[in-house]
Amino acid sequence: QVQLVESGGGSVEAGGSLRLSCLASRISRICMGWFRQTPGKEREQVAGISSLGGSTYYADSVKGRFTISRDAAKSTLYLQMNGLKPEDTAMYYCAADLPPCEVDGGVRSFQNWGQGTQVTVSS
Repeated sequence: QVQLVESGGGSVEAGGSLRLSCLASRISRICMGWFRQTPGKEREQVAGISSLGGSTYYADSVKGRFTISRDAAKSTLYLQMNGLKPEDTAMYYCAADLPPCEVDGGVRSFQNWGQGTQVTVSS
């Protein structure tokens, strides 16, 4: 099992930036991802990174605006979000999956979840 704690959410105006952080009990040799969910909708994966960081995945809706990265020394996963839009408003979750794992495995593949951090983008 992997324990995950997100932070960094908040309120920002459209066009602004936020950086989400996810402190993990372990970060080596696991796939990690960021997901988001709004009320009444299914949780969707917005980004993923492979166990060695060499492969990444981005949903089409965030490509070119969001960047996923990991810092092994700090055992932390990040999601840099630039050019935020009102439609990015959601609860954002960090997730981890033990190998074998897929960087774009989606909700059903990731087994470990954080509690979520709220991101609100106003127009």
